Order: sequence, then C-alpha cells, then structure tokens
Amino acid sequence: MTQYPARGLVFDRKGKLLVYNEAAYDLMVIPRQVKNPDTAAICELIGITREEFISRLKRARNYSPYKPSIFEAQITRENYGFLEEKLFRFPGFFVQSRTLRKYTYPVAAHTLGYIGEASPEVIAKNPYYKSGDYIGISGIEKSYEEILRGQKGLKIRVVDVFNRDKGSFQEGKYDTTSAAGTDLYASLDADLQAYGELLMTNKKGSIVAIEPKTGEILCIVSSPSYDPNLLVGNIRRKITGCCWPIRYLYPSSTGQRWQAILPVQPSNWSMPLLASRRG
Repeated sequence: MTQYPARGLVFDRKGKLLVYNEAAYDLMVIPRQVKNPDTAAICELIGITREEFISRLKRARNYSPYKPSIFEAQITRENYGFLEEKLFRFPGFFVQSRTLRKYTYPVAAHTLGYIGEASPEVIAKNPYYKSGDYIGISGIEKSYEEILRGQKGLKIRVVDVFNRDKGSFQEGKYDTTSAAGTDLYASLDADLQAYGELLMTNKKGSIVAIEPKTGEILCIVSSPSYDPNLLVGNIRRKITGCCWPIRYLYPSSTGQRWQAILPVQPSNWSMPLLASRRG
C-alpha cells in the first residue's frame, strides 16, 4: 500500500504562503470484493450517474479484479465525513488519504500551475509514477516536480486468496515511510502580483516587473486569468471552459521563457537564495 507524501509548499519572496496542502481522499475499489452493490446509493453519495458507475467498475475490473484502483478521486474533507458514515454498506470500497493543492490568493495562476493525474505516457516513461499518482502539469508545479513531490513510502500487507487484509508483512520490517516534498520560495511578490492583476481586470495583455539589480521576477500578469482553486479536486470537472485561459496564453514561447527564468529556490538549499524568507 502506497503512502503518499505531503507536497512541498510554495511561498513568495516575503514568506507569504501561496500554495499549501489540504486533506483529501480517493475512493478506492477492489472489484473482486464488490458483491451486489447498491448502485443507486453509491451514485447518490458521490454524485455520479448509474452509467458512469458501471463504466468505472468495468474499467477497474479491466485493470485488475484483485488490485485496488481509484473509483472517485480527490473527495474533499467535508464530503469524506459524510461518506465515511455509510461506507460499511459497500464491501469492496475503501478510502485512501491524499492531499489537494490549495491557493491562498486567487493570483499567479499561470505561473504557479496545477497538478493532475499522471498520464499513461508519463507512467510508461517514469517508473516513479503509478496509475492514480498526481504530477505537476504546468507552471512551477511542473518545473519543480521532482523537488516538490517528495518520496513515496510503502506498507506491505499480507492478504489471502480473496484479497482480505491479514496484517503487515513480517511486522513491517520492509515498510518505508514517506518523505515530504521540499518547500520553495519564489521571487514573486504576492501583493504586487495581486495589484497587477487588479489593473488588468477585464483587459487582455501582460505585465512583467523585474528587479533590475538581480533580474528577479517580481510579478508576471497574464490576462485573462483565472482563480487557481478552480483547478483543484472535483470542482475542476464541473467548471465548463475554465481551462481556456491556459490554452490561450500559457503554451506560447514567451510563457515557457518566463517559467524558465523565474527564480525559485528550495528552502533547504545552502546556496544564497534569490528570494528568501525575511525576518
């Protein structure tokens, strides 16, 4: 059983928290253990249709009848409390702890980027990632993925022929603990970024502010923009067209160049930081 680490936090040049983690949960399913499920009740609990339930269970069976796979990803803490009370009614389903990315301020969406599930292509190229793992898709989340992601841990469990848990293997002798990701400090000034985005409200264009002495980027405004919290968890599927600003603005060569020169440093590096915590 995989133990997922907390992803590293992201701060601005003054130490203001920009990106943090919030508890979330994946609803997992082991198809072999699902017997005469109350389809209507499950669909009502997680807000899906009967057809979608059948499709997801079929996909899970095709993956493996005996291994767990994600049935519903990134359930919020609030919804988890309601689900947990009723989960005993549905054999074969269980919950696995994960974390969601949350954004303190609705700014710098293009620069900070977002995370999502690793694609089959990524999984085929990089053995670190497995089905259902999250990875940085754009912005800082993508550029500093290996620093932010941390290191997964592992708990080895003994199961019988019906995949029923019988306890840890050799009392956890071969278990490993997860290691949290490294925190990053960007050269961005959150207050200046927010002011720049306010000036560009209902306008199209960009603003870039650079510290002449060091070359540090203090703000990058690309308008139209969006609230980065709209790309978090299940809300992302419910927001129609929220990804258009990303496709319209970010893939340009200019966007890639900004991403490359934005000074961001891990909090535990010994070298002088281009943007370190003040005070």
